[in-house]
Formats: sequence, C-alpha cells, structure tokens
Amino acid sequence: MPADTSKSQPDFAATFERVAQRYRHCGRFARGYVAAKLRRDPVHHDLLALASNESFGDVVDIGCGRGQLAVALLEAGLARSVLGLDCHAGHLEQARRAATGLAFTAAMQDLAEAQSVPHADTVLLIDVLYQLESAAQMALLRATASAARGLILIRMLDPDRGMRSALTIGLERLMRRVSPHAGRHVDAVPVARIAATLSDAGFVVSITPCWQGTPFANVLVTARRLADPRHGNGGSD
Repeated sequence: MPADTSKSQPDFAATFERVAQRYRHCGRFARGYVAAKLRRDPVHHDLLALASNESFGDVVDIGCGRGQLAVALLEAGLARSVLGLDCHAGHLEQARRAATGLAFTAAMQDLAEAQSVPHADTVLLIDVLYQLESAAQMALLRATASAARGLILIRMLDPDRGMRSALTIGLERLMRRVSPHAGRHVDAVPVARIAATLSDAGFVVSITPCWQGTPFANVLVTARRLADPRHGNGGSD
C-alpha cells in the first residue's frame, strides 16, 4: 500500500501568496518581481522544504536582495531570525518594509569589498558567488565556513553542465548589459572547488540540481558541519 504523502509538505503556495502580499506597499514592480520569483524560481520551494525538516535557527542571508526568501522562511515559521546583507539600499528598505512584524534585520555590505560574515546557525549564499571575482568568492566562502554553526546553503551556477551552463552564462552576461542591479562579474568557479573548500573546513557536502522547470544550470550545495571530534565522546588526546 503506497505511503500517504498528503501531509508531508506544507502549503508553500499559500505561504508565497502571503509573502507577495507583504510587498504590496513596495511598488508594483517589486511586488510583481517577488511574486514571479516565488512562483518560478525553484530555490524558494527547495529551501523551505529543507527547513521544514531541519531547523535553520538564526539565519544570515548573504546577498538577500529584496528579501523574499528571508520573509518566506519567517512567514512560514521556519527560521528564528534572519539578518539580510546586501549592497543595494533600496532593496534592503523594501525587505524591511515587507518583513514588518517579523524577526528580520538588514545591513548594507558590499561583498566585493568586505567578505566578513556574522555567526549564525545557517548561512545562505543564493546566486552570489559567481557575481564576485574568484579571490573574493573564496574569501567569502572561507568566512562563511567560519561563521556557520550548522548549515550552509549555496545556490550557484555550475559551469560544467554542458548546454545548460552555456545558456546560463550567456544570459547572465547579457543581463550585465541591461540590468542596473546585476553584478559586474560572471565568474563561475567549478562546484568541486567549492565543495572541497567546505569539506576541508569540516562540512559534509552534497550537491543537487536546483533548476526544476527552468533551462538553467543552477545547483544547490548543502554543507552540514561535522561535530568537533574533540568534544564528541570525551576521549583524551
């Protein structure tokens, strides 16, 4: 007899509608953008599904933009608090307005200039790394590994997925010509290098596609911190 999975997933559609409504005072464009991202970008569903089964606790969302992912986690009760970091003051103000009444704070940070990361239970890096130069990417990754007490979630462009990668990189470069808010760089570091850096920092890493319903080459890197063996069983050195 097949298992009953009817109650295994929360109603994300209802959550996303509530989140979109929170942006109604942020302008028509912002509300439409957020509603479309929540509906079409699979990273929002994937992260809420993960948070439904694994505590995110206090979260730092690096490069949070308008904050719709942070607001969705808090609206659904799947995070205790979220600190959003971004370099765009207007987007952060929209995030603050949408998150009224939720445990959300925001701070300005230009990741190309400063790669420090506050300590948190969970650190999110969603579509951030490839927009930085390689050296800044690795500095930010190392800072993230030092800051995350439990979980790191990175959605990134995988350059080694054949035609998907070629299409994604091409579109990203085109966006740099037409979007005033696109980053200056499209520097897709191999996923294996990201995974190895996190593994060396004491994390167990898994990589899964995060492109459902899209033609893009996005993957989700999930890194969980290993317990410190010095404190695991009380043994002597």
